[in-house]
Amino acid sequence: MEQYNQWPANHKNDKAPGEKIIKLGRKITDVAGHIMGGVKVEDPEYWGLAEIITEEMAEVGLSMKKRVPYTFSELCHLNKIPKEGEEKFQKLLDEMSYIGLLEYDYGYHYDHNGRTREQTERRYILPMFVPGSAELFNMEELPDGSNPRLKEHPDVAAFFERMTFIPLAGITQMVPPGGAGIGMHVIPVEKAISMENQSMDIEHLSYWLKKYEGHIGVGRCSCRASRKVIGEGVADDDFGWCIGVGDFADYCRETGKGHDITYEEAMAILKRAEENGFVHQITNIDGDNKIFGICNCNVNICNALRTSQLFNTPNMSRSAYVAHVDKDKCVACGRCVEYCPAGATRLGQKLCQKDGSEVRYPKQQLPDAVKWGKDKWDPDYRDNNRINSHKSGTAPCKTACPAHIAVQGYLKKASQGKYQEALALIKKQNPFPAVCGRICNRRCEDACTRGTIDQAVAIDAVKKFIAEQDLKAETRYIPPVVIPASIHMDHFPEKIAIIGGGPAGMSAAFYLAEKGYRPTVFEKNEEPGGMLRYGIPSYKLEKDVIAAEIDVMREMGVEIKTGVEVGKDVTLKELREQGYKAFYIAIGCSAGRRPGVPGDDAEGTTTAIDYLREANTGKTSYTGRVVVVGGGNVAIDAARVSARSGAGEVHMLCLESEAEMPAADDEVREAKEDGVKIQNGWGPKEVLTENGKVTGIIFKKCTSVKNAEGRFAPTYDENETIRIDCDRVIFAVGQRSVWGNLLEGENVTFNGPAIVADKLTYQTGQPDIFVGGDVYTGPKFAIDAIAAGHYAAESLHRYVHNGHMTIGRNRWEFNELDKSNISVESYDNSSRQIEGVDETVPSKSFKDAHLTLTEEQVRKETARCLGCGATIVDENKCIGCGVCTTKCEFDAITLRRDHPECSKMVKAEDKFKHILPYQLKRAVKIVTNKEK
Repeated sequence: MEQYNQWPANHKNDKAPGEKIIKLGRKITDVAGHIMGGVKVEDPEYWGLAEIITEEMAEVGLSMKKRVPYTFSELCHLNKIPKEGEEKFQKLLDEMSYIGLLEYDYGYHYDHNGRTREQTERRYILPMFVPGSAELFNMEELPDGSNPRLKEHPDVAAFFERMTFIPLAGITQMVPPGGAGIGMHVIPVEKAISMENQSMDIEHLSYWLKKYEGHIGVGRCSCRASRKVIGEGVADDDFGWCIGVGDFADYCRETGKGHDITYEEAMAILKRAEENGFVHQITNIDGDNKIFGICNCNVNICNALRTSQLFNTPNMSRSAYVAHVDKDKCVACGRCVEYCPAGATRLGQKLCQKDGSEVRYPKQQLPDAVKWGKDKWDPDYRDNNRINSHKSGTAPCKTACPAHIAVQGYLKKASQGKYQEALALIKKQNPFPAVCGRICNRRCEDACTRGTIDQAVAIDAVKKFIAEQDLKAETRYIPPVVIPASIHMDHFPEKIAIIGGGPAGMSAAFYLAEKGYRPTVFEKNEEPGGMLRYGIPSYKLEKDVIAAEIDVMREMGVEIKTGVEVGKDVTLKELREQGYKAFYIAIGCSAGRRPGVPGDDAEGTTTAIDYLREANTGKTSYTGRVVVVGGGNVAIDAARVSARSGAGEVHMLCLESEAEMPAADDEVREAKEDGVKIQNGWGPKEVLTENGKVTGIIFKKCTSVKNAEGRFAPTYDENETIRIDCDRVIFAVGQRSVWGNLLEGENVTFNGPAIVADKLTYQTGQPDIFVGGDVYTGPKFAIDAIAAGHYAAESLHRYVHNGHMTIGRNRWEFNELDKSNISVESYDNSSRQIEGVDETVPSKSFKDAHLTLTEEQVRKETARCLGCGATIVDENKCIGCGVCTTKCEFDAITLRRDHPECSKMVKAEDKFKHILPYQLKRAVKIVTNKEK
């Protein structure tokens, strides 16, 4: 939450108040109350300045008018400096310029073609607080990338934050469109308005860069640097985002606050900013056709964007443009929603309600005709701007998927034959599409709106078809690295260790690599893949499919060390000594459980986990009688593997009725086709042995599986039993993690078998240790582990860069539309397409006999999608940055110049000439609105 109260509360007051510093604070402040009542020692206008300037510096500042240039000789005259004192005075001005209390220029004038006149003598300027001294105090560029000033003077960071809040709190609603010469102003992504013939030159980034070409520089981002110091950073690299132009570029270079770059380098910075979803802003205090900087802002730390977001007054920031969605083209992929800095886009529905009406979506109230106070502010705007869908809901497929894949989006791409683009869209949330196309439990299909009409769309089968590209090196999709750092860095040097090479660990590695890391995966087995490789039979998931998708990760820069058990071969302490900054523990549940009945450890008994591992490493062949205990998919796998490995007879018994079995219906059907005899409603009572070896097993009748609260608490009729003679018993009654010495000496606690960790960040009691996947949730499905790895990557990124772990974080929460209140007037009435079976594959072999849909089948199946989701834009919240247009791959969202008045630029000194008339008009509207 944004803080209203002055902080830090314990700022230093260990020296007598400096009266001249107090006066200077009063002079350059923009707070009317301070002009009237004076700056006090406890005000940031005092302690922020007192932290790094002297009374002597303050005296010089007091001799100057604000934002008026003075030559050296003029300042000497104003301050009565004798000839013999000029050298010392020059050093003082240099120091004041270096820390940022003064700016300077050389009197250059610019037009569209560059400079028109040059004055060689330096001119010093006393800036106002923001943009100005409060910002410049935070800027420092050293060769090693460090910023010692903020480390030595953290109050300077707090000073900047306060001085972007206090002058504006309570008055932003009075500011007319365009900002009236206050702060910063959003300028749209250029390609989003390139075809807009109504646009003005000053609305184009290239115009500004061409205007100042030859005098362009870049420096540290004050917002990113200062927010990091006060504990609210979000892990962006703070160097190299803020572009200075003209005189300011020269000043930054000469004072060490930045360095020169070329036009091409500036354009590269802008491009990388757009890739990351950052907002372009230009300075807005120098009037028509003049700026001194272009910033690339992350709304989670930007003090300038906060003026519109916290106070809910978009006039302070917005460009002349507003985003509009073409519903016919929109596929509710959610990419625009993920990146919209203002929370103006949220997912809703495309279908009408039963009565034929469209869903009405709420809009943000604006202060145009309403009294505005703190009750209208949004202190949690950074989190609220990351809400994904409206409460009334959106496409059920995206909602139901744990990874929230853009199902509707990749179906549309596939329908257009754009398979590579479809694969790229899937990998935004799932790096294992070929794997999931074969073994996912398809919650998206269970929720599919089409299922209310006839049969759900064969979403997974289409995904499998699309992901076939990943199985060939020449067609696989390697995502580009999008690093939240400027062009000086091609990857993050911080080392992150992933412990466990299963779907959670490999997914975390994938998304870390995509963000610019080179993570290391430590896997104790011979090959990575975890339960995908060692727990799923090949007739469902061929090993080359897993290998192909993991090869993609290697190409992205993921290092995989196999045959290394952390805790045994190397400890976490030793890895820390090697420079690893964070650890993601995703070792899964790699051991099975036994039911705790007599004889369950006899020779001839095993767990399904151990049994399947043997099968997947080619060590299983059995001709005897087998009994499998359990009713889930793992039990089904063990039973079918037994049947395909030569067992003479295979029985499978479970507590649940057939309708209640956790195993998927198609898995049960295929097990029966393999000859497995399934008996429902029985639990193990005793394993029978002779000379320590299994001879049979006795089951007792299960009368109920869950208690009245729905918790697992089976009850039995001990008097009703059955006996099955057998040579082997396989228990599929649960799984557990094997910890060994992995966490020895670590500050990690357990709640039963599970590690205690934050449910959003996955951070444990040991700050550098994060957990995820089955080791945290207990045994679940591959897609759940994949989602966990994706979300953990964000936590790991934030942690190693000292970022705040939750501010502005996407919670990945979605609401499903009401399928009982929709109107589907027309739709493609073709039936669901079914994958064929390769008849040449021998029955009960370990080769996957399931074919992939044909291209013609994919075309037919994707046409069955009802396209029920869509993005909804709240034009009252939109700030016209155009970030959404860079993320939409369907040309469904565009900018229109709805607010041309927002491009008006005025000088800061003239702000009240524009604020007062606007406020008078607003006051009339408020009265009129009240009378209504």
